[in-house]
Amino acid sequence: MHSPEQIFLAVFLVFLAGTAAVRVWLERRHLNHVAGHRERVPAEFASRISLDAHHKAADYTVAKTRLGIWEILAGTALTLAFTVGGGLEALSELAGRVAAPGGYAHGILLILAVGVVSGLVDLPFGLYRTFVIEARFGFNKMTLGLYLADLAKQAALGAALGAPLVLCVLWLMARAGDLWWLWTWGVWMVFNLAVLAIYPTFIAPLFNKFTPLSDQGLRSRIDALLAKCGFRARGLFVMDGSRRSSHGNAYFTGFGAAKRIVFFDTLLTRLEPPEVEAVLAHELGHFARRHIVKRIVMIFAGSFVLLALLGYAINQPWFYGAFGIQARTTAMALVLFFMVVPVFTYAFQPIAALYSRRHEYEADAYAAANSNAADLVQALVKLYQDNASTLTPDPLHSAFYDSHPPASLRIARLQAMAGA
Repeated sequence: MHSPEQIFLAVFLVFLAGTAAVRVWLERRHLNHVAGHRERVPAEFASRISLDAHHKAADYTVAKTRLGIWEILAGTALTLAFTVGGGLEALSELAGRVAAPGGYAHGILLILAVGVVSGLVDLPFGLYRTFVIEARFGFNKMTLGLYLADLAKQAALGAALGAPLVLCVLWLMARAGDLWWLWTWGVWMVFNLAVLAIYPTFIAPLFNKFTPLSDQGLRSRIDALLAKCGFRARGLFVMDGSRRSSHGNAYFTGFGAAKRIVFFDTLLTRLEPPEVEAVLAHELGHFARRHIVKRIVMIFAGSFVLLALLGYAINQPWFYGAFGIQARTTAMALVLFFMVVPVFTYAFQPIAALYSRRHEYEADAYAAANSNAADLVQALVKLYQDNASTLTPDPLHSAFYDSHPPASLRIARLQAMAGA
């Protein structure tokens, strides 16, 4: 008769292998579908997108997808090395040479070590993506020095924000009794809301320069749209996105009175004022339909369930025994759980993607009602072309992953609204 440890290990390995196989299969489907439609621009875009631009989008997508397959394989191998391969146990022993096992310092060192190893595995992929793929297709504007400086800032910021959070969580796990996970969930919610509040004014400026929008004609147009939609923002800003990439975008950041509207400088150089207004109307639609709040609630609900599961698993011998882990500390439980969980939650990916696509359609409808649907269509076509976004994604891959609807479906809906 099999022990609980053996059963859990077998289930884990089956899910890990199955998830990796499905992910690679979907990437290969996507790669083959895009490559197979490379030689013909979809009929609905034939008058707007050149064949050369379509070729570039296909080749760019294929290059990113091929890299993605290697990332899946490397990530799966790393998970195996950490769990079945004894990597977590080895890192715990290494941390034990510096700090007393089971103490707070030991826990923080263990989590830090896992983060460093994971970062080192991810680093070659990030470098290749930025300095080979992005550079080959004319998108990368970063120097190696700026890239490394960004990494250093991210590491320092992660330590400054993450270390106190980890210390608080480890303290709660040790001192708050059986319901430590509920207290931790409360701390996690407060932490996330606090980061959202300080991000616009303290975090984002560490990486980019933000200047007030100086184009008075565009500012007047935007102010009129904001007044029409009953939306208040602390300011309109232009971000020096061109310092790192030629990709363009626009977004809202912050919440409550701290909301800011941010345009990439690359976006403003490409779109006409009516098109910028239409893009902004789409973003306003997300706030008007309370999409941001709904997503935050969904994330918090998910974290509640996960922490409750961790509260159960932390006391189960099979949870550690399946991987031969002897150091059954709170930090080890935390690391192991959040390393194992993604293997079992992958099946929810298409549900999250579907939820996001519905929000995008709702935001498009809001934009069509409060600006001009034809202008949004024109803006989207320019953005698809400038960002080399494929117009022919594999339908199944898109259903699993895409947070935005496929270009053909999205444009067709907007054109119907424009003609109504």
